[in-house]
Amino acid sequence: MSKPVKQMIMADYKRRFEELEGALVIDIRGIEANANNQMRLGLADKEIRVTVIKNSLAKKAFEGTGLQSLTPALRGPSALAYGGTSVVDVARELVEWARKVDDLDLKGAVLDGEYYDGADGVKRLSQFPTRDEAKAKVVQLVLSPAGRLLGGALSPGARLLGVIREIQQRLEADRTIEKIA
Repeated sequence: MSKPVKQMIMADYKRRFEELEGALVIDIRGIEANANNQMRLGLADKEIRVTVIKNSLAKKAFEGTGLQSLTPALRGPSALAYGGTSVVDVARELVEWARKVDDLDLKGAVLDGEYYDGADGVKRLSQFPTRDEAKAKVVQLVLSPAGRLLGGALSPGARLLGVIREIQQRLEADRTIEKIA
């Protein structure tokens, strides 16, 4: 491959992958064509893309970016999986596909500069909460003590309101008021 062609490919990699904070490296070699097409279509439905890359050019293109940590995974035939709402979603989907497709090899992943090695690393990453799930959990943790405090503060007021309603109903019905429990 000539030097200008290599430079064009590296420029394309930089353009396409410069915004990524995380991605996975997989090996799709040996997967039957029909299974590969089904997997790619299933991933595309979830806005996840799979791009076959040339390792030596990708290493150079990833220097100084969030994907630089993927360098150890870039050996042998490689494809980059990215997209979706989060790299955690991509990891979850590919772990599912690895159960269905025997020859799918999960080589590694990166999230915010942290490298997750091999299939075990990708599986560990897939168990992380997504950004939206983490935000929801934080909001829930922040609001739950306040909810309990508010419930405790309103509880005596609610009981008092119930007593006042009972008195009102008895007075309107011309019944005597003895003792309200």
